[in-house]
Amino acid sequence: MFTGIVEELGEITAVENLPDASRFRLRGPVVTEGAKHGDSIAVNGVCLTVVEHEGDEFTADVMAETLNRSSLGALTVGSRVNLERPTSVGARLGGHIVQGHVDGTGEIVERKPSENWEIVKVSLPADLSRYVVEKGSITVDGVSLTVVDAGPDHFTISLIPTTLALTTLGLKQPGDPVNLEVDIIAKYVERLLGDRAQAPAPVDAPVQEATK
Repeated sequence: MFTGIVEELGEITAVENLPDASRFRLRGPVVTEGAKHGDSIAVNGVCLTVVEHEGDEFTADVMAETLNRSSLGALTVGSRVNLERPTSVGARLGGHIVQGHVDGTGEIVERKPSENWEIVKVSLPADLSRYVVEKGSITVDGVSLTVVDAGPDHFTISLIPTTLALTTLGLKQPGDPVNLEVDIIAKYVERLLGDRAQAPAPVDAPVQEATK
C-alpha cells in the first residue's frame, strides 16, 4: 500500500527484453536503503517487486499485462521515474490510499504555467471518467493529486513547485503518457451498489392461516 508521496526521482539504468516480459534495472539511493528481495517499490505508480538489490540499484520484472496496461513499456535507459516505498503501519497518510495497480493511461494534453504553480490537463479514458470527480483524489505516475476540474474525457491538476521539481510531472510534455490509478473507494462503492441493484427481490414468506 502506498500514499502517492514520491520519495525520489530514480533512473532506468538497464532494460532487458524477455519473450513475455521485461526486466528493469533502476537506480534509487533512497528507496534501495534496506531493500531486499521480495520488497515492493512503486515505479511511476506501478507496484513492482524487487528481484535483486545491489548498492543503490535494484531490478524488477515487469510482466506483459503490466506493460500493456501502463506506460512502463515506453521506458528506456535514462528515463526518469517516480519511486516510492510502501507506507508503514502507523505512518502518516500524506496522500491517499494508493495500491500501485494502474487502471489505465492518459496523456498530457497541455500545460499552463503561472507564477507559483502550473495547471496540467490530462486526457482520461472513457471507462475511468465516472471515478474522477472535482476535488477528488487521483494518482498520476504515482503522484497523489487533487482533481481541479473533471470533464468527460479529461481532468486538470494543479502542480506546486515541489511536485514539479521532485517528480516526473515536471518533465512530461504534451503527448507524453502517464499512468492513472483512480480512487479505490469509488470502485468498491460502484461494485457494491451494482450488486445490490442486480440482486433478486426477496420473496415474501407465505402467510399461514391461523388454526381455528
